Amino acid sequence: MNDDQLLRYSRQIMLPQVDIKGQQRLRDARALIIGLGGLGSPVAMYLAAAGVGTLVLVDDDVVDVSNLQRQVLHRESDIGRPKVDSARDHLKAINPEVGVIHYPRRLEEAELRAEVAAADVVLDCSDNFPTRFLLNELCAQEFTALVSGAAIRFEGQVAVYHHENIDAPCYRCLYRDDAEEQAATCSENGVIAPLVGIIGSVQALEALKVLLRIGETLGGRLLLLDGLSMEWRTMKLRKDTECPVCGCNE
Repeated sequence: MNDDQLLRYSRQIMLPQVDIKGQQRLRDARALIIGLGGLGSPVAMYLAAAGVGTLVLVDDDVVDVSNLQRQVLHRESDIGRPKVDSARDHLKAINPEVGVIHYPRRLEEAELRAEVAAADVVLDCSDNFPTRFLLNELCAQEFTALVSGAAIRFEGQVAVYHHENIDAPCYRCLYRDDAEEQAATCSENGVIAPLVGIIGSVQALEALKVLLRIGETLGGRLLLLDGLSMEWRTMKLRKDTECPVCGCNE
């Protein structure tokens, strides 16, 4: 790294868990972010600022005025633009060194599989169960770590699924097919603005830990936040031997 890079990342390099070798690991890493809304905004911003070398952005939506209350990556001047275009421009403004690959559409399964296989970590910042289920299945098949977040009303949750570990639970161990019928969305139920920032920031931190191979991630645990009482809870997750995705590995 040159002097400018050493200065930019100096506060991270000072950490013994990171050091120059860890910062170089981040520069060499590739993160796939699905969804550039409320969760994807802080995720992308912090990974870019931290120096993750390549960010792959996937979102088929355009910026709407109703997004601006919580999707801090976008500006009023971006209304009507594809979210991935807006995200690319603002991420480059944060850190010009970061490589950004962007898809302004939903990827076909084969394309998504290729991106999952190429990624060092996948961040699920989507808002629907079909996407979450597919991402989980592809990450399990490609042995790629998945950092999943969700936020609605005043409640949020984060979990990490280490698919490279045959004994680890996956997303489908927690949610089954009938979950889609019970799904709630921000447009139907609302969400308080800072909540997605908190949950997205936790996702970003977990992704950095995965990339740096440091600390203890939320693998095998579900972190829950009640924003009204500002209470955090942690639930242990166990592998479901009947899981249609990972149960057959038993």
